[in-house]
Amino acid sequence: MKIEPPEAGVARQVWEETGIHVEVDELTGVYNKTTRGIVALACRCKPSGGNERTSSESTAVSWLTPDEVSERMAEVYAIRLLDALDGAGPHTRSHNGKHLIPEG
Repeated sequence: MKIEPPEAGVARQVWEETGIHVEVDELTGVYNKTTRGIVALACRCKPSGGNERTSSESTAVSWLTPDEVSERMAEVYAIRLLDALDGAGPHTRSHNGKHLIPEG
């Protein structure tokens, strides 16, 4: 069995779900959904080609400003994009599926 490097997996998933080819820049966050024991890793990526499209795993593909991210996305997903943009990561955050759980 061939094991896919994490960066290749990120690039493949983004292309499959959005039609956009990306170059993976860096890990920007680790997000723990405490109610289900799921850990998600988020990476900042740079677009390198492709054509925007939806898939069976996406309902829309949009380029958003940080303000639009905060307005249009649920808190637990918006923070992943905002963390990727702030350049201070990687961040580690927990959430219950709806809201972030304060650190400490």
